Amino acid sequence: MSPDAMKKIDEMNETLRQVAALPEHEAQCLPGRFYTDPDYFRYEVETFLSKEWHCLGRADEIPNPGDYFVTQLFDEPLLVARGNDGQVRVMSNLCRHRGMPIVEGSGSTRRFVCSYHAWTYGRSGELLNAPRMQDKGVSEKNCSLPTFRSELWNGFIYVNLDDNAQPLAPRLGQLESLLGNYRTSEMRIVRTFEEDWHTNWKCLVENFMEAYHLSIVHPETLHPYTPTGLSRKSMADDSFTSYCANYPETAASRGTGSPALTEDERRRSTLFNLFPAQIASQAATLLVSFSIKPLAVDRIRVRWTMSTYGDELTQDELEERIALWFEVNREDREKLEKMQRALASRHAPSGHLAPRDYEGTIWDFYRYLGRQIPVAETPLRVVRA
Repeated sequence: MSPDAMKKIDEMNETLRQVAALPEHEAQCLPGRFYTDPDYFRYEVETFLSKEWHCLGRADEIPNPGDYFVTQLFDEPLLVARGNDGQVRVMSNLCRHRGMPIVEGSGSTRRFVCSYHAWTYGRSGELLNAPRMQDKGVSEKNCSLPTFRSELWNGFIYVNLDDNAQPLAPRLGQLESLLGNYRTSEMRIVRTFEEDWHTNWKCLVENFMEAYHLSIVHPETLHPYTPTGLSRKSMADDSFTSYCANYPETAASRGTGSPALTEDERRRSTLFNLFPAQIASQAATLLVSFSIKPLAVDRIRVRWTMSTYGDELTQDELEERIALWFEVNREDREKLEKMQRALASRHAPSGHLAPRDYEGTIWDFYRYLGRQIPVAETPLRVVRA
């Protein structure tokens, strides 16, 4: 980046340090430029986003050997497949010959064959055949598909593009305890969707994780079940934040779910953000998870999955829930895309956050962002909104 761009980023990081250092009762929003500046977006990708754990989907999307789906994270086309040994792997979806993507979409196969020159790979990425290359030193040892660091946790598939990344699961003990009774790992996939939104990645994280807008933006879809006034901030640590969207006493049951659930757990949706870019809503009979893939400062790809517990919900009920989530997403997307166009204004605000039960999760998120920049070398001088 140019010296001017780096100077600007240093100034923005100082603002972020100040905002992240505010006590919760004085928390305020980040200024609009954090969501619209392309140089700062590139800085985020290079310094921490490309080195963090990202959720790609659910393990039962690919239940059998040979099952696969493809996705992309930043500049890396990824092939997620289950091998003959039953293991889920995240591999490069590029042929080792000339870089052609090997496969598209999702499906099941005995082997992966590149459509360009018919190089062939096994279900675990091992090179099986490279036609007419016998004298070129091409072998399974030097031309199999590279693999990325991946983990399975609670039925989710995670990847990290950083070969030196620390394991994910050991730091999720508190989130595990929050979700434990729901038996998240036992939920089965119902549907998968993917779409592009014209908004900054942080905007969707913040929107999903705050209850302040629920009754206003979603008066017919969410307010009857998760009104703003009943929401309560829940657990958080350096890896995640969460809140509980509690149901009114007058609301009909949303299902029984796991026998381990308490009545309070059955009467709420537990929403969490596993930093940086997975957001999810866990309820008794339904799990909806969003994997946010930042594409540009003002564009994201959202891959979301819906899973259910057991067979309690009928197919008609599942279709109703899917339709409800589509409408909720439409309502949120409309607001976020409109806001994205306005955030470039020099008057874009840095107003105060609502009380902790409604926007305390955003304060947690800002503190996570603050931990991703170098420690300040000069004393902080907090600038009020």
